[in-house]
Amino acid sequence: MSVALAQQEGSAGVAEEPEEVTRLVEAIEAFEDIEDDEACAVAVSRALNAWPDQHSKLRELRQRRVRALKDGGKTWEEIGRLLGGISAARAQQIGAGMRGKKRPKKDEQ
Repeated sequence: MSVALAQQEGSAGVAEEPEEVTRLVEAIEAFEDIEDDEACAVAVSRALNAWPDQHSKLRELRQRRVRALKDGGKTWEEIGRLLGGISAARAQQIGAGMRGKKRPKKDEQ
């Protein structure tokens, strides 16, 4: 995904992504610029090894902020729109800390 694609259409036109999202995308794209195959493979592996903990932190942060929005008077529908047009039901699930269905393991397909 290029940084140019790190924009999404908002209700009032095109809105830029938050700086943190842009920086995250740029950091991931920077791996492509590592010319040495070994160095790139090692760097990507280290990032992927750290990702599960970071992913969990992002989910927990989103859940806390969604709960704060709800406690502040937003409806689930409004929160769903803020989160990119997801359903009110999904927004409520996020607020409750519920995760989507996991894909079946390859041996279960």
